[in-house]
Amino acid sequence: MKRTLLLLYLVLLCGSLGAQQKYSFKIAKLKYNGGGDWYANKTSLPNLIRFCNQNLNMNIAPEEGIVEVGSPELFTYPFVHMTGHGNVVFSDAEAQNLRNYLTSGGFLHIDDNYGLDQYIRKEMKKVFPEYEFVELPFDHPIYSQKYIFKNGLPKIHEHDNKPPQGFGIIHKGRLVCFYSYETDLGNGWEDAEVHNDPENKRQEALQMGANILAYALTQYL
Repeated sequence: MKRTLLLLYLVLLCGSLGAQQKYSFKIAKLKYNGGGDWYANKTSLPNLIRFCNQNLNMNIAPEEGIVEVGSPELFTYPFVHMTGHGNVVFSDAEAQNLRNYLTSGGFLHIDDNYGLDQYIRKEMKKVFPEYEFVELPFDHPIYSQKYIFKNGLPKIHEHDNKPPQGFGIIHKGRLVCFYSYETDLGNGWEDAEVHNDPENKRQEALQMGANILAYALTQYL
């Protein structure tokens, strides 16, 4: 029933976008409470969208949406991205709404922008008290969509001199949430002048982001 509801929302959304803008779908950034900077990396998603449209022949609306955790509009997006440096708080109602979204076919990518880890792990336990984040092996298909990452996530920014890790929450055999930690993919997606990253690092970040989005869509379809 829930999956049917999500499918109906997406069919209506895609039909509307197709009629008005001729885009297949739209992705969104997650707005959350707690004081953390959910709005960080302002240029990251538009750049990732452009990269996917140009290199994976996707047809994503060029500007991302912004959706609150507890909003019914969450169900209109097949892919939602979350980032930030600080505190995150989900109310019980928001946690339930996010759970319904993820178990109905939606996908959440969490990207630690440094400092998010201690907060997001606690809040995701409200969403899925029965699950833990598990580290995905390097041979997981999320690392081998169009672009091959034999050693898992690329390291874009140094923070604590730790290796990058990719964690997931798996519900009934489906990866519903991917958490990129100690890599800072979103910073790598930003305009070149924001962080002055080498171009090869930006490309690695964009390619991995494209893999995540491509994989999420295969999970949805």
